[in-house]
Amino acid sequence: MTDLENTYPREPQVVGLAVTRNHAGEESTQATPIAAKHDIDAQIELEKQDRSQDSVPLSLTEGCLPVTDQEPSQKRIVRFADGDPEQPNNWPQWKKLYALFVAMISVINSTISSTLAAGATAPISEHFHETNEIHLILPTSIFLVGYVAGPMIWAPLSESYGRKWTMIASFAVFSIFSVASAVAPTFAALVVFRLFVGLGGSCAISVVGGVCADVYHDPSSRGLSMAIFLVFTTWGPVLGPLISGFISTVSWSWAFWIGAISAGASLPFFFFYPETYAPVILKYRAQRLRTETGDMSIVAPIELEKTDLRHVVTVVLTRPLRMFCFEPLVLFTCLYLSYAYTIFYIYFQSYPLIFTDVYHFRPGLRGLTFLPIGLGAIIACLLYHIWDTLLLRAQHLHKPWSRAEEMRRLPLACIAGPFFVTSAFWLGWTARPDIHWVVPTLAGLCFGVGYLCLFMALLNYLVDAYALYAASAMAASSLSRSVFGAVLPFAARPMYRAMGVPWATSLLGFLSLALCVIPFVFVRWGARMRERSPFCRDLKRREEEALEEDERRRKGRVGGSGEEKV
Repeated sequence: MTDLENTYPREPQVVGLAVTRNHAGEESTQATPIAAKHDIDAQIELEKQDRSQDSVPLSLTEGCLPVTDQEPSQKRIVRFADGDPEQPNNWPQWKKLYALFVAMISVINSTISSTLAAGATAPISEHFHETNEIHLILPTSIFLVGYVAGPMIWAPLSESYGRKWTMIASFAVFSIFSVASAVAPTFAALVVFRLFVGLGGSCAISVVGGVCADVYHDPSSRGLSMAIFLVFTTWGPVLGPLISGFISTVSWSWAFWIGAISAGASLPFFFFYPETYAPVILKYRAQRLRTETGDMSIVAPIELEKTDLRHVVTVVLTRPLRMFCFEPLVLFTCLYLSYAYTIFYIYFQSYPLIFTDVYHFRPGLRGLTFLPIGLGAIIACLLYHIWDTLLLRAQHLHKPWSRAEEMRRLPLACIAGPFFVTSAFWLGWTARPDIHWVVPTLAGLCFGVGYLCLFMALLNYLVDAYALYAASAMAASSLSRSVFGAVLPFAARPMYRAMGVPWATSLLGFLSLALCVIPFVFVRWGARMRERSPFCRDLKRREEEALEEDERRRKGRVGGSGEEKV
């Protein structure tokens, strides 16, 4: 007898609840039997052990309900029917766009704030009488420490309690401590407040990928929304030092007041944000039906999952870390993206050395040198659109290569590497007094193209591969690159002063060259990695069960009353 049978000796009957709506718009319910088999072997190991010890929750598409002597042997389970208007994939386009608009507002606020301190270093130093170069990096780096801790909290919580209130709570933290940063009485207080700004702002980075997966089911639309998200994540850090470089000439605090004012103006939009996470939407529907009918047996699948503190701590909150440690796709994606992200934030330390020491730029003008990186990001979006068009045409013509999952996203990552490497050597060997400042500045175009192509390809690949667990996979990526981005920039100034601009930047280029092989490895062996992944196997099982459930529903409609299921 298995552990499952030992724990629950009587297999319960599970009843699916089809919610129907008549022509008058009134809801009614109809119970239909569904299979009670739960493929315990397909579960992720830690979650399998946890569930087999205490309970076996219903999956989001199929499953079984554990019962005890005190519990009823039947539950009526709410599910989406085909074409359900409350299913985010079926929303009208304006509603999807509003959800993405609010998500992008949070992203641009967060990413601009991440580098506001970089353009106001001199006024901050003068006001707080802080002359230590390492200490002056802290307001930027400590923000990224918040990016490290935040995704471990926000992403799993958004998968358990929904996107809306998770985003509202996190953005409120971001807004409050943005104000606190602007009125910080001491340098130490400023550093602490910036940590909490980063903690609140990290939700945007880790959850938006999940939002894109929530509202767009087809890979093309989802990929485009992810591309837009990544443009915002690139332009935000570029605009930060540009804004603060000019406005901090008035006062150091105005660099942070700008972020606080923007956050305050954005916060009301979040209260009109529609919940996009399907399991939570079903939970709200089940709660409404219980209130209207008085039938306490009506439940949503997510309500059958464990919500005790032990489960949250040992399973939900550790999921991003487990994916990072035990999923090769996540691990190597995080490694490459973390390095790219680190170079980006190293440039916020090295550009002042290059364009102040070599070309004698003032802080405001120095911020303008980051704009080519943003322009490169726009070029990368055009490349993405061209590739997506070619892929759709190949799929329409039934080209064999176009059916491979890896070919949908990874070719852009393969071409990103050469752009990335070229930009480092270009910047390093042209930043000289006898070469016009425009030449090294234009190296940012190559960097922007390579940086965004890499992020678009690999993050879209993660979202496609892990679907339901996309927010946790994105959280693992955000966590790892934020660790690198927070720590390694401290080495930038000593490295550049010791090695000089040409060789210090060339070192970054050589390391980029070594990492270029990762997308090619994914193209060759990515499918095999997904087949061996417990998360991907679990998702495949859920998809198969969903197809079986849809088939049962279609057969039920043929022999039923013909009412429309909602």
